[in-house]
Amino acid sequence: MNATLTVIRRYPVKGMSGQDLPAIDLTVGQAIPLDRRYGLLHGPAALDTETEGWRLPSDFFTLDRTEKLAALQSEFDEATQALIIRRSGRQVSRGRLDQPMGRNLLEQFFAAYLAGIVPGMPRLIEAQQGGFGNSEEPSVTLLNLASLRDLEERIAKQPVDPRRLRANLLVDGIDPWAERGWVGRTLTVGAATLEVVEALDCTPGNDVNPDTGVADLSLTNIMERGYGHNQMLLRARVTGGGRIAVGDPVTPAE
Repeated sequence: MNATLTVIRRYPVKGMSGQDLPAIDLTVGQAIPLDRRYGLLHGPAALDTETEGWRLPSDFFTLDRTEKLAALQSEFDEATQALIIRRSGRQVSRGRLDQPMGRNLLEQFFAAYLAGIVPGMPRLIEAQQGGFGNSEEPSVTLLNLASLRDLEERIAKQPVDPRRLRANLLVDGIDPWAERGWVGRTLTVGAATLEVVEALDCTPGNDVNPDTGVADLSLTNIMERGYGHNQMLLRARVTGGGRIAVGDPVTPAE
């Protein structure tokens, strides 16, 4: 069986909804361009203007602790650097992330929407290099859709939207859990190569329904009971740059 790349997805703002791409150019040692490029700091982290570079995930509003973010739909316009926020299809905020006024408008919206979760004013920041992924090493994450279907049918007994896992690359066409044998191996995806570094544990953010913003599953417990592990995603580093596109084969080295 041959694996095929079926979805390329990036998350321009950490914790917000994703953006599907037909194709993208990967660079050695980098994540997908603009993936987690921006983040929304909270509490004491929002007051820290000295720290540069990558920051801990706990510094940001994320779905792990702020489920209601999932009830918002975000759209990032790369040409204008505008972030558009919608709720139930209706625009509720808009601002340019490259302009102080635009960021301020968005910060005011998030302060009202997330009021009472943590004290202080949220602050939108841009990564000067790379992005604010959960790993300090710039990475991409992969999800085998066959494994997700196996989870749905045999263990969860209900649909599990792949958006819950917030993966960058979704692959299909191989057996369930065959991807667990990819750890430590090199994959060829289109014109790029990736080295699979590790399998990742599920987090509380994966329990959040991407349509309702409600944590209505416990994937860690379900998977531990059913499989004896709770690892659904793979993390990989880009070792060979090149263009990848939906429909490309995903081939592990022998």
